[in-house]
Amino acid sequence: MGPGARLAALLVLLELGVGDPAAAAGREDTFSALTSVARALAPERRLLGTLRRYLRGEEARLRDLTRFYDKVLSLHEDLKIPVVNPLLAFTLIKRLQSDWRNVVHSLEATENIRALKDGYEKVEQDLPAFEDLEGAARALMRLQDVYMLNVKGLAQGVFQRVTGSSITDLYSPRQLFSLTADDCFQVGKVAYDTGDYYHAIPWLEEAVSLFRRSYGEWKTEDEASLEDALDYLAFACYQVGNVSCALSLSREFLVYSPDNKRMARNVLKYERLLAENGHLMAAETAIQRPNVPHLQTRDTYEGLCQTLGSQPTHYQIPSLYCSYETNSSPYLLLQPARKEVIHLRPLVALYHDFVSDEEAQKIRELAEPWLQRSVVASGEKQLQVEYRISKSAWLKDTVDPVLVTLDRRIAALTGLDIQPPYAEYLQVVNYGIGGHYEPHFDHATSPSSPLYKMKSGNRVATLMIYLSSVEAGGATAFIYGNFSVPVVKVRGMLHCFGGTCTGVERGMMTHFTLAALCWWETSGWPTSGYTSMDRNSEDPAAPILKTETLADGSLSPKPARSQSQGQRGADPPEGRPPAREDLE
Repeated sequence: MGPGARLAALLVLLELGVGDPAAAAGREDTFSALTSVARALAPERRLLGTLRRYLRGEEARLRDLTRFYDKVLSLHEDLKIPVVNPLLAFTLIKRLQSDWRNVVHSLEATENIRALKDGYEKVEQDLPAFEDLEGAARALMRLQDVYMLNVKGLAQGVFQRVTGSSITDLYSPRQLFSLTADDCFQVGKVAYDTGDYYHAIPWLEEAVSLFRRSYGEWKTEDEASLEDALDYLAFACYQVGNVSCALSLSREFLVYSPDNKRMARNVLKYERLLAENGHLMAAETAIQRPNVPHLQTRDTYEGLCQTLGSQPTHYQIPSLYCSYETNSSPYLLLQPARKEVIHLRPLVALYHDFVSDEEAQKIRELAEPWLQRSVVASGEKQLQVEYRISKSAWLKDTVDPVLVTLDRRIAALTGLDIQPPYAEYLQVVNYGIGGHYEPHFDHATSPSSPLYKMKSGNRVATLMIYLSSVEAGGATAFIYGNFSVPVVKVRGMLHCFGGTCTGVERGMMTHFTLAALCWWETSGWPTSGYTSMDRNSEDPAAPILKTETLADGSLSPKPARSQSQGQRGADPPEGRPPAREDLE
């Protein structure tokens, strides 16, 4: 199943040669594709240049101030210098009447900071939005969940799965990069603001721990402080019913900010609650992990992702095989496809080295300027959703000879007509931070699907090609088939929704084709094509729409439910949800 295939819901057909690709890319979320994240390095390099010029200006200004200080100090070090010297008397009066005023009211510092602000404003429109920060934070939480990563380890730059006494290294970055207290606070705050205390509490606990170690140090770039982290964590603990923890953190907050009346009021409320309900003192509340899309198959899905690409054991299933495939096509006689069948129903076959490195690079280059946030179908609308994080582009074969060659290769391999309306254009997808696509079908599962209204027929097959490698993570998980296929660059994967890729009648699609794309820890570039079947189509120009369903059959997730379980009444951090109420 193609990542583009498996990854799609209702996608807009993006035709090259129409519109401004730069503007198209700029409208989309930075966090949803690693190519967009990489582009964010350019404005930061410009900001570094601006900051370097500011620092040099400030260094020159401070050197001049030091010169003035040393000059005046040298005159005061010799108290015996007679002020009766008319020259000394004159310079003393001049310094006090003029020089000191010029030093204190110098515009040089103002001009330096103004230049720094001007440089920032010039690139501000190219910087990620706050929504990108939220999206990146949620991506870390997804990786934390599916791979069972320890928050403390993540904060130290270590990707380890900790299960009991067992520790498994999942990813070893080439450069170890740890998070600051403020970084952890921002992740926790994103979860907190949505009432997700399951994720908020461990990230805020790590923020508090790191802030405690560096208390008293001032970092210009930090937005939060130890007091902020204690404030949020205390109220999060209270919301899940851990009043004892909330009281302890609130008291610590008052050590650093004793004049805070709101926190003093909360301390009194917590003390009263514990006095009236002594069992709350030792209560350890188990917090349930939120299941926002309400997936019935979430555990299976994540289990397959955690295997990092499990496949059936071939010697136990003799009907699975490897072969050189020509499909009786002259096009493949001199260079047969290297085929590996890994599942029979649905038919899933791998084709090793299906494209060259040069072809993969060319396709990425053609698609990159046109990538837009991937969407899913919800009725007649197209929505950006949390359960699909990627950007997509559709490429016509008229764009470049490489695509013509690839189309011929696919047609020869499958024996299918891959020209519209029998097949869709090539879809190229790039995944972002923690990019994924939760369980869905590539083909329509309901007779009322818009797919049938377009007279193009239902999809019968997906051919996916990985255009890049990944450093960690990444797999196609077939939920009911109970296997997953790992990412291997330039390998193709043909997924037929019936027993074969031909002769599939409407209604014969198997439920075993429910698939998902696992979270990626680094950039993934899959591409895919979809083939539909309706030889009686009366409208050969009709575009082919794709409708995806989640495991529970819905076209879009149900609304998330609030996780707030604690007693109501304490005051949350200023200006943050949930709304304040008094216990009295």
